[in-house]
Amino acid sequence: MADRILFVCHANLCRSPMAEYLAGWLLAKLPVEVASAGTAAVDGRSMHPYAAEVAAGTGRDPAAFRSRALTVGQLADAALVLTATRRQRAACVSLAPAALHRTFTLRQFGRLAGLADAPDTTDAGALRAAARAAAQARGRLQPTSTAEDDLVDPIGGTPADFRRCAQEIERSLTPVAALIDAAG
Repeated sequence: MADRILFVCHANLCRSPMAEYLAGWLLAKLPVEVASAGTAAVDGRSMHPYAAEVAAGTGRDPAAFRSRALTVGQLADAALVLTATRRQRAACVSLAPAALHRTFTLRQFGRLAGLADAPDTTDAGALRAAARAAAQARGRLQPTSTAEDDLVDPIGGTPADFRRCAQEIERSLTPVAALIDAAG
């Protein structure tokens, strides 16, 4: 069974689904599964139409996507939890305190992955080793502002706002993919 990255945002309609689809595309050759959920999601809703345009660009059809409310089980099953904001990170850790050391904002984890040493895979799979290596790099990363950690919510914006958000997601995922690949 592959390790799983869980992407979390507020409603699981925009940021986390775009991250799920972009990660599925960027990490396709790695032993990693991706999923998404929302801290205040209503189960069963379709992806926002502008987010669906971004998702379709990955080659996967977003029509079957349905939003999911975040659960303790999803957090427990994930080797890595990447949230859109610090507030959602706090919500995840409040819901499942054991997830503390493997829960980050996406942008924070992208910076950490870029600083991390080569992962040690002796006792863990590639994703778990990459998450551990990035967590150990925390001491080398200067604290940042909320604006540098949080993904701006494009809801209510234009298609260009959604594309900008997707570009930030992809920019953050690129070093993550490299770190997981190095651990693989």
